Amino acid sequence: MTQNKNQFDPKVLIALDFADADSALTFVAQLQPNACRLKVGKELFAVAGPEFVKRLIDLQFDVFLDLKYHDIPNTVAKAVQAAARLGVWMVNVHALGGKKMMSAAKNALHEMDLERKPLLIAVTILTSMEQQDLAEIGLQGTPKENVLRLAQLAHNSGLDGVVCSAQEVAEIRELIKDDFCLVTPGIRPAGSDVNDQKRIMTPKQAMDAGSSYLVVGRPITQSEKPTDVLNSINQSIL
Repeated sequence: MTQNKNQFDPKVLIALDFADADSALTFVAQLQPNACRLKVGKELFAVAGPEFVKRLIDLQFDVFLDLKYHDIPNTVAKAVQAAARLGVWMVNVHALGGKKMMSAAKNALHEMDLERKPLLIAVTILTSMEQQDLAEIGLQGTPKENVLRLAQLAHNSGLDGVVCSAQEVAEIRELIKDDFCLVTPGIRPAGSDVNDQKRIMTPKQAMDAGSSYLVVGRPITQSEKPTDVLNSINQSIL
């Protein structure tokens, strides 16, 4: 697994689900790079672009570029290389793209001459999806069964880890014994709203189960005192 530069290795990845760069930067100004990492998804990347990502990196934050690349192998390989040139800490693809696609992406990173290459992980099954949702798109089995199958496929393709629900972490750890990064969204501090997430856990429950990193969005970004919430989460998972 690629080494990362942040010696503090913060476990919380804050999802910057903002509609524009100014709002996101106003929020980020309250944070310290040794306390969290930042996740940039489709909405913010679409409006703010690569220059916004570079600005976060210039502020010394590790950035998880969460664009879930899913296309033919050559296209995904080139997209992953483009993300790597930005200097991101982590980038992801969608495991449903298959082994050829994931292997092409990993090989493309391996070929690059970079001092620090990003971690490459795969999305398994979105935490908003339930069994009925899977059936509607033709996937048989439970969400957990599909997650385990896709996690194994990502591992076999040479990826560094997967995005999964914290509820699947323990079984993935049992299935895949080596150093495999498990990034878990659907994290909600005790007492907070679940919003549109279905398969959720508290930060401590997720870390105890074996999560590597926790994606937390609205409980922090929509709080009146976001740094207090972040500090409380960090304290709870020490």
